[in-house]
Amino acid sequence: FPSHDSKRLNGVKGIHQAHIAAANQSFTKMFWVVDGDARLLDSFNFDYQVPEYDQDCVHIFHSLNPVNGLIYGYGAVKLLPRLLTSEITIDSLDMTLSNNNKVKVIDQISNITHFNVDEFITWRSAFRECVKLTINILNKKDNDESLQRLNTWCEVGIEKPFGEYCIRGAKEGKNYALVNRDNVDNLKLINDFDWLKMRFEHA
Repeated sequence: FPSHDSKRLNGVKGIHQAHIAAANQSFTKMFWVVDGDARLLDSFNFDYQVPEYDQDCVHIFHSLNPVNGLIYGYGAVKLLPRLLTSEITIDSLDMTLSNNNKVKVIDQISNITHFNVDEFITWRSAFRECVKLTINILNKKDNDESLQRLNTWCEVGIEKPFGEYCIRGAKEGKNYALVNRDNVDNLKLINDFDWLKMRFEHA
């Protein structure tokens, strides 16, 4: 990942807005996204070559969850198409799939997602992810896989740093999705970090 090709984004409010800003700074057809809490593995190299016919796909690698041991795309390195990302719908629930259902999962671990750094961020990460997993289950999308992941988020890792807040966030995210399954506006609030902070503090 040559330093002269990498750019750090700061001060952009909103997950969707951050990805749009990244796309607008890119000068290639596709660009890499590495979250701030990602600790890259030494074995991971940014040398994946995308065939031209796949350059409209969202490419998602795998990440290791340090709390519950899950390995899948949550928090992983992503390779995104620049033009499609620059035009994503900012009020969608999941940024990755907002304007494109073409996703290619790469069976390679890119990083460890160190989201469990304090009580709130750990809770927030689990809450958001488990809302998405629950909605996937309700929509009969990747049911078995999503259900297994959701159960693991809700049950595993209490002994890990901030594991209690991870499990609490997971359970509350699941319940929030069940209650608000038909309320799109309420579901979209999971991308509002100010709202999440207030919910955490007043729970």
